[in-house]
Amino acid sequence: MTTSANRPVLAPSPRPRPRLLSRALLLRFVSMIGAMVSFFLLLSVVPAFAAEAGGGGAAGIATGSLMLATVLGELATPRLVDRYGYRVTLMAGLFLMGAPALVLTVSSHVAWIAAVCLLRGLGFALTIVAGGALTATLIPPERRGEGLAVVGLVSGVPSLIALPLGLWLAGHAGYGVTAVTGGVAALVTTVSVLGLPDHERPTTPAGGAGRDAPSGSGTGAGRPVRDERPLGVVRGLGTGALLRPVLVFGATATAAGILVTFLPLAVGRASSGVVPVALFVQPAAATVTRWLAGRLGDRHGSARLVLPGLLLSAAGVLVTAATGVPAAVIGGTALFGAGFGVAQNATLALMYARVPASSYGTVSALWNLAYDGGMGVGAAGFGVLAGLTGYPWAFAATAGLMLGALVPALRDRRR
Repeated sequence: MTTSANRPVLAPSPRPRPRLLSRALLLRFVSMIGAMVSFFLLLSVVPAFAAEAGGGGAAGIATGSLMLATVLGELATPRLVDRYGYRVTLMAGLFLMGAPALVLTVSSHVAWIAAVCLLRGLGFALTIVAGGALTATLIPPERRGEGLAVVGLVSGVPSLIALPLGLWLAGHAGYGVTAVTGGVAALVTTVSVLGLPDHERPTTPAGGAGRDAPSGSGTGAGRPVRDERPLGVVRGLGTGALLRPVLVFGATATAAGILVTFLPLAVGRASSGVVPVALFVQPAAATVTRWLAGRLGDRHGSARLVLPGLLLSAAGVLVTAATGVPAAVIGGTALFGAGFGVAQNATLALMYARVPASSYGTVSALWNLAYDGGMGVGAAGFGVLAGLTGYPWAFAATAGLMLGALVPALRDRRR
């Protein structure tokens, strides 16, 4: 006879990991791909169309209008999401990206092109902020880092393909066909949004603040924002738990804008074949490390990865300063890409983990503002600096300036 004292004690079976690729997330990928194809297919085509009509100044007006509307739209979108919900805001964004593109070539007047770009920029802001916030609600908190990495891959591949495809299509089929193709890409995916859940006013905190979030260091969330009322953008910038990751990611995004804009000029014609390789290696390395950072962050905490991401990025820019050495240029951009991928995933996952789901729109807006603003400021400031010091010293100075973000990174790590 076996007594209870002699019975073996069975260890509890490990909790199975939640499914990552749900039906809702796969459906969300449809509208995500449509938005990316529409945006990047026309990103270089519209300035070229404007330049044919009004010269280089018209091309600058087209791009400037697009980015201005994007930044302003990112500031306003969290309030729109709070009032109208994710689905309505996302569908409005896809419509504003698609419909104006259909009539782009009705007139070649600069004012008309600028108006189209303003509407498309606003639409793009709505799709990336509202869509990003909605996507975050579809990813299990225990696998947020890995899920965001997959999302980055799904959105990144269409952009890499659509950018050169747009120029090729415009050259072979004309601007009209390219514009219609870009418009239709956004409009046809609007229907898919109807099948997505709509969390207009979520009340259950997510990530570090909710019951369903993993305990311990799984998210590395630090001190979450407990207030479940939606955070506005201004209030979010005044919250240290969000501002510190924003500053760190903004520093790495600044260097990303510099490399994309000035590397071809810094390397020169003698080694011009190095530039395509370097600009391919950089996003490829970022894609790999973004996924790895997601896996590691889910297990050990995203907060631990922010500082390494910053240091790798700065080191990559410093190595790239040897612009006359092809191996240094390729190796430096690869190193920067690796750090940038880590910083992308770690900062975004950390910010989502620190707020309730009702503030996901604000997180998405702040992160994208750091991305777009950092790239824009970096490119503008570097041009002035390089004119004074030359490209190698300007790259070295950029790496040094990036290390200024060590202050918020170290402070966040201590907290």
